[in-house]
Amino acid sequence: MQRLAPTAAASLLRSGGVLAYPTEAVWGLGCNPFDEAAVLRLLAIKQRPVDKGVILVASDLAQFDDLLAWDQLPRERADAVRAQWPGPRTWIVPATARVPRWITGTHTGVAVRVSDHPDVVAICRAFGGPIVSTSANLAGEPPAFTFDALSPAVLADVDGVGEGETGGLRAPTAIRDAATGAELRAG
Repeated sequence: MQRLAPTAAASLLRSGGVLAYPTEAVWGLGCNPFDEAAVLRLLAIKQRPVDKGVILVASDLAQFDDLLAWDQLPRERADAVRAQWPGPRTWIVPATARVPRWITGTHTGVAVRVSDHPDVVAICRAFGGPIVSTSANLAGEPPAFTFDALSPAVLADVDGVGEGETGGLRAPTAIRDAATGAELRAG
């Protein structure tokens, strides 16, 4: 499968496609978070239930402007979270009504990350907003830390593969609760 440059990857996402792309630690699956059919297709490829929710990744904090309800957090907690970015840190932040249920699942918050991975940043900039970011593996299977470790079943179902390689982290990013700082998934 031909590897797509960021502008081609963004075009694929805008047309409802599902993309495999490198992130800070593992290969991810992405799509337009506001395209319900694309998200449901991504979840079907991954065999992941919609009620779990998915992570959104962005190139900068401004891409989350109308999606995060910072006012629902104490100012010091909101400031502490924002100070962690950009970087490989995922936080669950209260979501505004603009974030669809197929993104949040059964949760009131949304898992978000402002990446510093150059390929993720380039895709999000070319796309013009955040994209879905979930590991590119079947649910329950280990994540793919390299392109060669991607499941053939996953690769057969995606519409394209982004350029680049993972950022070299040895574990997927930790997920923390923005309100408390508690770690919900170890990194």
